[in-house]
Amino acid sequence: MLHTTYKKNYRLIFFAAVFLSACKVGKEYQRPELELPKQFNIASFADTSSVADIEWKNFFTDTTLQRLIETGLKNNHDLLIAIKRIDMARQQVTQSRSLQLPEVNLQVTGQISRPSDNSLNGISLNSFLGKSYLENYNTAVNLSWEADIWGKIRGRKEIVLRQYLQTTEAARAVQTQLVADIAQGFYNLLMLDKQLNIAKRNLILSDSFLVATRLLKNAGLGNALAVQQAESQKQSTAILIPQLEQSIAIQENALQVLSGQLPGSVPRSVSLNDLSMKDDLSTGLPVAMVSRRPDVRAAELALMIANTQVGIAQADMYPALNITAGGGLESFKASNWFSIPGSLFGLAAGSMAQPLFKRRALRTQYEIAKLEREQAIIQFRQSVLRATTEVSNALVQTHKLKQQEQIAAARADTLRQAVFNSQLLFRSDMANYLEVITAQGNALQAELSLAAIRRQELGAIVELYRSLGGGWK
Repeated sequence: MLHTTYKKNYRLIFFAAVFLSACKVGKEYQRPELELPKQFNIASFADTSSVADIEWKNFFTDTTLQRLIETGLKNNHDLLIAIKRIDMARQQVTQSRSLQLPEVNLQVTGQISRPSDNSLNGISLNSFLGKSYLENYNTAVNLSWEADIWGKIRGRKEIVLRQYLQTTEAARAVQTQLVADIAQGFYNLLMLDKQLNIAKRNLILSDSFLVATRLLKNAGLGNALAVQQAESQKQSTAILIPQLEQSIAIQENALQVLSGQLPGSVPRSVSLNDLSMKDDLSTGLPVAMVSRRPDVRAAELALMIANTQVGIAQADMYPALNITAGGGLESFKASNWFSIPGSLFGLAAGSMAQPLFKRRALRTQYEIAKLEREQAIIQFRQSVLRATTEVSNALVQTHKLKQQEQIAAARADTLRQAVFNSQLLFRSDMANYLEVITAQGNALQAELSLAAIRRQELGAIVELYRSLGGGWK
């Protein structure tokens, strides 16, 4: 009769737990409203295609740059650390799959106690057992299980999974930034190469003008001031060469560090003028960017986690159903410890606990969780706003830098011609040395500026690719 009653009570507890486990507190996640433009500015294409969907190997076609990026993706320490974080998060996900399973422990104990002969326990032992000490040996398997009544355990599993996804997105964001940094560093290196060639060419030009002024002075057609000014112009150009060589070496070291390599030179066979500019810079729809950029997706996952935390904090204020069970072997004599069935024992219990007063700790925890969710909403919207601004800025740069490059190229051509004409006029005694020096200085700065603008234009394209979420594929 007792065994039948026990089975009925256990079944009642079990089915109540299953029924209550279907309950869940907290709101399902819904993406908050976002203020997004219908399309990006500067005549961008308002369709679903985007340059960010292009794999980085197809976006960056130069083989030298591809090798640098491949090496960086294999050896960059920041990326390797991010990948290790993914591995750790994956272990947490594997462990979370067992959260709804009961805890099972094996316990083996042996105890001997000797009370005082004059104590009540001592007198009782001597009276009933005829000895002054008490033995107890126990081997038990204990089981405890909390019924997921309000979805707390499911919520914790969701949080672990989303933290794993968040870690993955963080690693993708690191890769996206790494690809962009290597490309920017490579383009900067090509710009420095170009400027070094410009400085060396202008140094030869300045040297030839210095020789000409000395010949004129020796022939009595010039003066020492003209020679000094020509020599100063040559020195101003000459000092650029060690400065640019220094910058090149530092930039090469920076690229090697990004690639996880020791500092050293970077072999390259391409020049700044060899790189072609992409014209079809389709950005896609702004709303698609939200689902493409790793940092924005990580911010949304943080919001999902905060939303689940609110449900868990709310569930902590509701009753909790715990079921415990155990069984094993117990004896007060070592000789009878494993005597079966005499030493067998078992127990089962179910308890429902409702928190009543915890000095407002649970209510405070719940209110804080709601505030953290509001904070996560703000941070998510901020990440979307920042991403939208970065895309808009990159579009403005690509559009305006193209116009600047056209003007700067025309200006450089004009000033190169001016240098040629000034030298002809100087030899014909129709222009003085100051006009030649001014023309040479202006031409040098114009060519250096043109190389810088071309590098900025390439950098703006890289920034547009990164800001749209490209680089992690």
